[in-house]
Amino acid sequence: MKILVINAGSSSLKYQLINMETEEAIAKGGCERIGIAGGKLTHKAHGETFVVEQDLPTHTDAISLVLKMLVDQKAGVISSMDEIDAVGHRVVASGEAFKKTTLVDERAMELMEEIKDLAPLHNPAAILGVNACRAVMPGKKMALVFDTSFHQTMPDHAKLYAIDYEDYKKYQVRRYGAHGTSHKFVAGEAARYLKRDIKELKIVTCHLGNGSSISAVKGGVCIDTSMGFTPLAGVPMGTRSGDIDVAAIDYLCEKKGMTMQEGLTYLNKKCGVLGVSGVSSDFRDLEAAKAAGNGRAALALDMFNYSCKKYVGAYSAAMGGLDVIVFTAGIGENTPAVRKAVTDGLEYLGVKLDDEKNALKNDGTIHDLSAQDSKVKILVIPTNEELVIARETAALC
Repeated sequence: MKILVINAGSSSLKYQLINMETEEAIAKGGCERIGIAGGKLTHKAHGETFVVEQDLPTHTDAISLVLKMLVDQKAGVISSMDEIDAVGHRVVASGEAFKKTTLVDERAMELMEEIKDLAPLHNPAAILGVNACRAVMPGKKMALVFDTSFHQTMPDHAKLYAIDYEDYKKYQVRRYGAHGTSHKFVAGEAARYLKRDIKELKIVTCHLGNGSSISAVKGGVCIDTSMGFTPLAGVPMGTRSGDIDVAAIDYLCEKKGMTMQEGLTYLNKKCGVLGVSGVSSDFRDLEAAKAAGNGRAALALDMFNYSCKKYVGAYSAAMGGLDVIVFTAGIGENTPAVRKAVTDGLEYLGVKLDDEKNALKNDGTIHDLSAQDSKVKILVIPTNEELVIARETAALC
């Protein structure tokens, strides 16, 4: 069985074709500048990289080019589209309209239109991707796989905000979280690696990248997560502020002469470690600046690490204990200094990091960074969100 995974952006589209027998991507790539002059497709297969430069006026044109490359005599990996059994589409926000992965049909697409404002930068793009695939691949089974689905198990006391309950019911304003496919994948991989039943484990999963979120996974289900109604909440991120007093937003808007929409753009695009450091949103640049004596870069890193540590401690309390901490995504997998800073001071929970193991370079495999006498396992696990999407799609189709 082969599943095509599609992750559509407003002017971009990423894809992987996954052979479910081996769970390996036999081809992957992406389209850039859709709807903009100078479109480009980068396709990787057979250990080679193929580049096609041509205008891609619409997402339908992009999907058509992807399918052409998949069956190309040199770059292709299948003989015809008939070998693609189903298509899985990544969707950021589900709202309360979808509780789990859902087959694409007319009713599902109507609901997608109704909730697109919950993720205005992402959901409309997903709709474009689905419609493009339906136009080019009529009759092919397709599934909507939501970043938020894994967090649907949060109890009311964790997911609700203390606003008027009728407003919650009417407007669906509550915590939804994000990165659910990543949190689900690494939690499951942790249990398999440790040869433990996930139902017996209390795991904190730390998806740390330019966008970062932390989740409490108890018995295999999410009971809390750091991101909120949108991905703006939680720890400070590359350019996102993370948690902030809402009154401070109103105050900043008034002082800076911004509308609320401009204020939200400011909090999403100009804050986080970029805003604090004045240097970069890239943690490699921040580490270099800190080493060179830049105090603001050091402060930005300290704020990020401190916030992550607080969430780990809070979720340990929420779960009534802690068995495993998982680090994943770009920062989590590749930044030893962050892992050390987050775990230092958690010895009272039984957390003890082995500094030599922590210094090892990421090679794309699972690493146990725990000291020999650590009661809590500390793991680095490369994430694979596309594989989760493919699994969910295969199970449904």
